[in-house]
Amino acid sequence: MHMHSHSQFKKYYPFIGPFDPCPPIRVKLYNTPPHLYIHFQPPGLPQFSPYEALRKGTLWPALYGPYESKAVEGGPLT
Repeated sequence: MHMHSHSQFKKYYPFIGPFDPCPPIRVKLYNTPPHLYIHFQPPGLPQFSPYEALRKGTLWPALYGPYESKAVEGGPLT
């Protein structure tokens, strides 16, 4: 089975109006949960060790979605 590689991290560029009272946020970042990209659980998915699975909250690396703090505006999208 072939799995497509999708980034769970997304960005978009909101409209900036000419009369907005606040400084604009030119790029907004958000993340999507990894399970959105796996329609069913294929057999033979790689697994974390039991210890690592307990630390990460999932047995499967494909379903691991780390929480990261908000990136700085204009910084790289990781």
